Amino acid sequence: MGKISYYTEEGLNRLKAELNDLKTKGRTAIAHQIAEARDKGDLSENAEYDAAKDAQGLHELKISKLEEVLSNARILDESTIDASQVSVLSKVKIKNKKNGAEMTYTLVSEEEADLKAGRISVGSPIGKGLLGKRVGDMAEIKVPAGVLEFEVIDIAR
Repeated sequence: MGKISYYTEEGLNRLKAELNDLKTKGRTAIAHQIAEARDKGDLSENAEYDAAKDAQGLHELKISKLEEVLSNARILDESTIDASQVSVLSKVKIKNKKNGAEMTYTLVSEEEADLKAGRISVGSPIGKGLLGKRVGDMAEIKVPAGVLEFEVIDIAR
C-alpha cells in the first residue's frame, strides 16, 4: 500500500482526467502503432514492433502507477485545517533574512507543485522546513546551496 497523499479537488480531478486520457487515447494510439509495425513483416526482426511493444509496457506501467496514486489520494478539507500554522494548502509569505526578499508560496502535494505558479511541494526542502511554523517563527532550511533562513510573515488559506 502506498502513502496517502492529499490533494485539492482541482488537482485530483486533473489526475483523474490524465488517467482517463491514458486509458482511452493513449492505449488506442499504442495499439495503432503495434498494428502498423506488425503489418511490416517478420516480427522476429522487426525493431519497430519491439519498440511499440516496449512503449506499450511503459504506458501500462504509467497507468498502473497513476491508479495507485489515485487509490491513495484524499481531498483535503480546507475547513478543518488549523490556519495558525503552516500546513498543506497554506499560502505562506516568507522573508529571506539574508537578502530581505519576500516570497509567497502555496504548499501542495508533489504532483500539484508548480514553482512558476507559486506552488511548492510539502516534500521539498523549503516545504518541509516551513511545515508547522507560525507567523513570526524563523525557519532554517538546508538547501543544496547551503542553509537559508526565512521568517514566516503571513499564513493564509
